[in-house]
Amino acid sequence: MIRTLLASLALVATVTTATLAQPDGESFADWLAGFRGRLEASGATPDTVASMLDGLEPDMRIIERDRSQPEFVRPLWSYLDIAASDLRIRNGRAAYAENRETVDAIAAHFEVRPEILIAIWGLESSYGEIPGNNDIVRSLATLAWEGRRRNWAEGELIAVGHMLDNGYATRDQLTGSWAGAMGQMQFIPSTYLERAHDWDGDGRRNIWTNEADALASAANLLGRAGWRPGQPAVVEVDVPESFDFAAWDPGQSRLVSQWAVLGIEPARGEWSADLLMQAARLDLPAGGSGPGFLTFPNFRVILRYNNSTSYAIGVAHLADRIAGGEPFEGPWPENNPPITRSQTRELQAALNALGFDSGTPDGLAGPNTRAALRAFQRSNGHLADGYVGQAMYDAVMAAAAAR
Repeated sequence: MIRTLLASLALVATVTTATLAQPDGESFADWLAGFRGRLEASGATPDTVASMLDGLEPDMRIIERDRSQPEFVRPLWSYLDIAASDLRIRNGRAAYAENRETVDAIAAHFEVRPEILIAIWGLESSYGEIPGNNDIVRSLATLAWEGRRRNWAEGELIAVGHMLDNGYATRDQLTGSWAGAMGQMQFIPSTYLERAHDWDGDGRRNIWTNEADALASAANLLGRAGWRPGQPAVVEVDVPESFDFAAWDPGQSRLVSQWAVLGIEPARGEWSADLLMQAARLDLPAGGSGPGFLTFPNFRVILRYNNSTSYAIGVAHLADRIAGGEPFEGPWPENNPPITRSQTRELQAALNALGFDSGTPDGLAGPNTRAALRAFQRSNGHLADGYVGQAMYDAVMAAAAAR
């Protein structure tokens, strides 16, 4: 009886979504008809067009996920508790040991660090265990119809057509995340076309079930993005109380030797002679009261994989832990966590009202918001670290209220 009820509900959902229209009045069927012509014009064969679009229905859960940004921002220290957990470290060491010959050969060929490949594998799919089982054609079609990222989503669907026409994948293989990323390393279709690699030479770039192809594809992406062999990505550092935060430019690179003159020291040990001659930026993702990090060009290569500071630090740290490194020393400012997205919008509006331009309030603490906050901090005698946390939210809102 329960199965019958569930089947009935599914049928109702299908009928509803088939006729559901977006705010601009376009139904999914109308979008699908228009895109069919665009897919055909891109050169996709009739068989490919049919396999992708015939009988296709939107997945309303994807629209819900795309439109519901999480209100709470996860602190970096909480993210690292998951990204570099003891279990993920143990599983990463085991995955590396099981595939060492292949991983080392791939890393040597593309001149990337093997532990970085393992760390990305771990964060993207739990070392191949959880690659995602969503139909990415359905996912991307739903996102295209939704309209917020239509051009991007349609471009990725056209890339899917090229994949199928060239025999790179079968229609059944096209599974992955709700947002359209595929396989063990979570490549979107256009990245697959540009960077996926057939390591075993069987004529297929199989990032779904072939670990070697998946790892080689990630290595090719990192190598083409400019990975520098033998250089670090992230080094935890101690920032002295005497450091001049007001003169600090988060986007400026200096030689490590120059940072050392300013009192920046590694959290453990001493600077090596080789490292002193390399350029790095100072990042303070948890503010001046948290640990600092010197980030090197390889850090920005990881950002090409996923443009998130937390992700890039997580990958670099997990790689170091897999290789036998120690946890970050910290301490983390747990009494001053990041603020919520709605609080960030309030902060941005308050900064604008106070004459510190943060741009249009959108709830995202990007470079403009951090620059405006640093200007406020400099003007009001606060540590100019640009950290969008609870303490500065309270200070800015109090200043705006007293204005």
